[in-house]
Amino acid sequence: MVETRHVTAKQGDVLLLVGTMKGAFLMRSNAARARWEVGGPYFAGHSVYALAFDQRAGRHRLWAGPGSEHFGTVLRSSDDFGRTWTNPESAPVRFPDDTGAAVKRIWQILPGRAEEPQTLYCGVEPAALFESRDAGETWSLVRGLHEHPHRAQWQPGGGGLGLHTIVLDPSNRNRMHVAISAGGLYRTDDGGRTWAAKNRGVRVTFGPDKFPEFGQCVHKVVRHPARPERMFLQNHWGLYRSDDAGDSWRDIAHGVPSDFGFAMAMHPHDPDTVYILPIESDEFRCTPEGKLRVYRTRDAGGSWEPLTRGLPQKDALECVLRDAMGTDPLNPAGVYFGTRSGQVWGSPDGGHAWSLVRGGLPPVLCVKACVVGDATKVRVPRPANAKRAAPKKRAVKKAAAKPGARAAGRARAGAAKRRTARSGKRAAKKK
Repeated sequence: MVETRHVTAKQGDVLLLVGTMKGAFLMRSNAARARWEVGGPYFAGHSVYALAFDQRAGRHRLWAGPGSEHFGTVLRSSDDFGRTWTNPESAPVRFPDDTGAAVKRIWQILPGRAEEPQTLYCGVEPAALFESRDAGETWSLVRGLHEHPHRAQWQPGGGGLGLHTIVLDPSNRNRMHVAISAGGLYRTDDGGRTWAAKNRGVRVTFGPDKFPEFGQCVHKVVRHPARPERMFLQNHWGLYRSDDAGDSWRDIAHGVPSDFGFAMAMHPHDPDTVYILPIESDEFRCTPEGKLRVYRTRDAGGSWEPLTRGLPQKDALECVLRDAMGTDPLNPAGVYFGTRSGQVWGSPDGGHAWSLVRGGLPPVLCVKACVVGDATKVRVPRPANAKRAAPKKRAVKKAAAKPGARAAGRARAGAAKRRTARSGKRAAKKK
């Protein structure tokens, strides 16, 4: 068995939480994000689709949802950066007996809002949302969604019938969105009691009705806290933006090699900047043209640009899954993603340049990035190879003399020399 290693994290460190098909890994760096220490594997042999870090109320708590086809899935936590983990005798996240359902996989773990430090959410397969109001000690099924009349018609996507994305509205405590494959996007405005499908304008390519009320295979949804009404959506086919909290969506797939993909990440500081990683098609789930390219928009989907510096641009037939891309909150922001070939890539400058953080891992399922402590107080050092701008020299300007002025100046100088010579001769005669 491979030896499990641990990392020691301190205030200001950057952490990457990486879930794979065969365990979880914890990667640590300082604010420079140039070299990474790797801990793990944790839960060796278990698939880890969901990881989270919760540091509200003074905690430094890691959450993980390791699963096994033989032993099921159990939500576990660590308060010492992975050295020890809880191992409950019974699964904390489980369906009530009257539902007749059993949790097959934990797809998402999300800490609640800052003003609700004891609240957490968990998305599972078969598609359902669970909530905890006591920092994860106990969990309850959100019945309003589980008993939705659409539920019987939801169909599993390629990865199963999973509730994989939970998006909280920072401006409205009663509003949140969840994404289900393949059920679509749903929103509650009353704290989870009732839910409405929010898929108007999102296309379906695998059914007779191209724009149904629900049934879309939504792959990922993100929003920025500074613009909570604006959302971005990566569909099974299609890139979309909503400016009304999901009431309607419009196509923004302009300038990308494919609008099929899984991963999508929001810039932590700029509500107009989003990152995606296009995949060629649902039949050939590899990067187009064998080029590993992250695409970025800085105008809310008006245009997209490829970010390739440091990434392989030949024979790179890679795939990045829906939760395998994330950003850290430093400035400049770090951007990270993991591939199904077991590589984790990172950029410490918002995507301008990339380097391999770690290779040789099992297939990567999720990547979460965070900073220990208050990210706004962390000073990002200047890169060692950065060129310093040379100090500007003060230019001394000389007035350009006119031709006539130059001639007059030479005449005055000659006259002065002649006067000096005559004065010298008179002084010599007196002696």
